[in-house]
Parts: sequence; C-alpha cells; structure tokens
Amino acid sequence: MKTALSIAGTDPSGGAGIQADLKTMTMNGVFAMSAITALVAQNTTGVKEIVEMTPEFLGKQIDAVYEDIPPDAVKIGMVASGGLIETIAERLRFYHAKNIVVDPVMVATSGDRLISESAVATLKSCLLPLAAVITPNIPEAEILSGMEIHKRDDIEAAARHIGNAYGCAVLLKGGHDINDANDFFYGRGQEQWFYGKRIDNPNTHGTGCTLSSAIAANLAKGFDLPVSIKRSKDYLSGALGAMLDLGKGRGPMMHNFDLKGKFAEECKL
Repeated sequence: MKTALSIAGTDPSGGAGIQADLKTMTMNGVFAMSAITALVAQNTTGVKEIVEMTPEFLGKQIDAVYEDIPPDAVKIGMVASGGLIETIAERLRFYHAKNIVVDPVMVATSGDRLISESAVATLKSCLLPLAAVITPNIPEAEILSGMEIHKRDDIEAAARHIGNAYGCAVLLKGGHDINDANDFFYGRGQEQWFYGKRIDNPNTHGTGCTLSSAIAANLAKGFDLPVSIKRSKDYLSGALGAMLDLGKGRGPMMHNFDLKGKFAEECKL
C-alpha cells in the first residue's frame, strides 16, 4: 500500500489541518501518517490560540515516520515559524523525500494570520525549492510573488514568477472571486488551466488542505502531476457538492462523501 505523510497543524473541529489531511489521504487510497507542527485551537469561526511544537520534537516525529514507514509523498501545510521550516527542510533533504507538496498556508479561511512575517523568507529559501508543486491561493501568491492579482493574466504572471524564482511547479488556485474554481498550473515547461465548476456552498473550511493532501496521495500512487491535480479537483468538488452543513461559521466539507461498505452504514433500527 502506498503511504503519505502530512506535516501540518491541527484542527480540533476536524475540517482542516492534520485532521482533514488524514481523511483526504485515506479517501484517496493511501495509508496516511502525520507530524504535527502546532496544536491549533480553532473551529469553523476562527483560530483561538496556537501552541507550536519545538523544532527538536517536530524533527523526532519526522524521524519516527521515515525510520519505520518511509512515505511515498509528503504534504506540508501550516508551519508558523522559521525554526520549524528549517527543521522540516533539513529532515526531508536527509531522507531524500519525494513527491513533496507544499500548501503555503499563511491565512486561515476565517482571515486569521497563521505564519509569522519572518518565517515567509525562510519558507521561500528553504522549503519551496524542495517542492514538486506548491498550491498557493491568490492572497498567498501575492505574498510569494510580490505582485497584485486582479485578473486571469495576473494569475498566469504570478505563477510563472513564483515557479521561476523557486524552481518548483505551481498550482495557483483561482478562487477568491477570480476565475471561479479555475486553477492555473505552471511547471516543467508546461502551462495548463484546470477548470472547475463553482459549487454554491459557503462551507469551504479546509479546501486548501484537502486539495493539497489529495494531490500528495495521488502522486504517492504514481499518477503524474497533471493527472493528480485533475483527480484531486474532482475529489474536492465531490466533497463540496455533498453540501455538509456543520458549525456556526464556514463549515467543513464531507470528506467521506464516497465512503462505501458495511462499516460505513448507518443504523437501520
């Protein structure tokens, strides 16, 4: 069985972070593992508090995984400080990690800032060059590129700038009121728009975590990058289209919308 590792923060309400990553990877057919960067007290209404792991303990978590069950892909989500980013990069280089997907989480869906200003430079210099692909949304791409993004041409220009600057493929997500659910891919001499249908569902908590984790799972299974992106967008559309409605804010998606079998059956009594 193929395996994937998520390195990210937690979400006790289950819609984003490590919890969403593990659900997504499992539903996309790989054995999911995790290394926690931070304990985050959050729910659908916002982030209450963040308690970071120490770089040393994060390193030990990554070591524990690689020494026993080396992952076929790695997804990296919320990493709030430069020290943690440096540890992740050093450990992944040490283990010659493959199929690294970086979701450069900087701002939560609720608008809460999740990464320090000083950590952004470390992210750019240490982690992005290791990535097979990064998956920024428009606000994150503006930070990474130093460009303003208002229209389709801006998306393409920013993705090219980021990819050329950091030597990684880029899937720039075109949500946030631009191009509906259409995302632009740039990397390895290839450019491609991935078109999606915008789903009228206000419950979008954890969409970025879910998409990047699905991409990592598909890369782990041996699909190439464009096919992995297409499969992952289809999965995300299914999770949104199930129209789960939980929580008082922007609720989670139904990650298990396609779960079948007797163990998933509801009580018939």
